[in-house]
Amino acid sequence: MTPETPLDLAAYFERIAYTGPREPTLPVLNALMAAHVQAIPFENLDVLLGTGVDIRPEAVFDKLVRRRRGGYCFEQNGLFLRVLTGLGFAVRPASARVRMSPSTDQAPAGPPPPRTHMFLEVTIGGEPWLADVGVGALSLTSAIRFTAGDEQPTPHEPRRIVRQGDRWLHQARLGDDWLDVYEFTGEEMPFIDREVANWYTSAHPRSHFRNLLMVARATAGGGRVTLRDGELKHRGPDGRSETRVVTSPDALLEVLATEFGLVFPPGTRFRPDASAPA
Repeated sequence: MTPETPLDLAAYFERIAYTGPREPTLPVLNALMAAHVQAIPFENLDVLLGTGVDIRPEAVFDKLVRRRRGGYCFEQNGLFLRVLTGLGFAVRPASARVRMSPSTDQAPAGPPPPRTHMFLEVTIGGEPWLADVGVGALSLTSAIRFTAGDEQPTPHEPRRIVRQGDRWLHQARLGDDWLDVYEFTGEEMPFIDREVANWYTSAHPRSHFRNLLMVARATAGGGRVTLRDGELKHRGPDGRSETRVVTSPDALLEVLATEFGLVFPPGTRFRPDASAPA
């Protein structure tokens, strides 16, 4: 891994339209998270374009900040890790297994999902917090306490962390139901482990990132906008949603530009099995 170039915080703040304080405090962390997930969409489009995903720090900064693209967890939380570190936060990357399944009191049957997610543990005033700006349509818009216990409010969905055996579960409440977002043990995820996991998510034929087009961002006021293959969904803070089908590759490019700020040259085509119908 080559040495990192100095982080251009001014360019990052311009990218997310943030003009607030910069001290390593909980209000600043929450404000940065909210601005980040509204400005920089979660997306896996480079996987579908066949260009690969480079998670080296300078490549991520160039893509997400200078070229105004989005990315997935290793890019999003990798960038946010550098930003928080640059601001003086005590932060470390941690690994997780994404579940995105209804919560139960028992461990799910079958093999565990791969450990291919990275989130951040941020310690403020001696108290640990969980931050995650890279978990798709459920990216956090504020930090939650890194402790098992009661429901915690966020500007979007309520969250909680529960203990199940030797692991924790990060859960989100959607309506009356709790959803397991991911499970984790608290183990740190160094860069080499992120590189290995990034290869799987971007290159393995059974990775869902190679078989589905996924784009998402949060909106002000508690809403979400998501695109999954050819289905565009707007979900309001009350949980109600409106869905429409994107019917052509050209319409898909228009949706990416207007809904997510992702501009591609005319005629760009993603994998036919993972985009709107031809």
